[in-house]
Amino acid sequence: MSHAQAANEELLEWNSSKRLTWADYKGNVDRNSDAAASTTTYLAIEYHIKNSKFTYSIQSRFSKTRSWGLYKTAYILSHEQGHFDIAEVFARKLHKKMSEYKFNSKTYQKDLKKIYDKILEEKEETQNAYDGETRHSINKTKQAEWLKKIEQMLKEYEDYADY
Repeated sequence: MSHAQAANEELLEWNSSKRLTWADYKGNVDRNSDAAASTTTYLAIEYHIKNSKFTYSIQSRFSKTRSWGLYKTAYILSHEQGHFDIAEVFARKLHKKMSEYKFNSKTYQKDLKKIYDKILEEKEETQNAYDGETRHSINKTKQAEWLKKIEQMLKEYEDYADY
């Protein structure tokens, strides 16, 4: 995993029927930030090899402890939910890539790191594009477009939601 998680960090699993609420944002507000709120997500994978059988599990999580809100409006919350939904899109993409991977006992560590790093890089690029194009939700037209786009991405990878 790329980010070290604190043992006492409160984490939420992504769930289509449970949307984020401001009560989930328990982190201290970063007064040096010009953001209205901040959402921290993790994309984690664990894999196991037993008797030459390869299995893995993926987690898409939201950190209550590291996420904070300064301006707590429904509009800003929907922007922040978008960040968590993007993380879920990439959890599903990771599941797709992993399900297509042909296990190789000699190269699997390198192969899996490459798959994970590429997905993580794409996730970060998408998160940054989301904030950049919407100007952190200030551009209401772009914000509405992005929420539709995120919804379409979730649908596109619906078959891989069972990680």
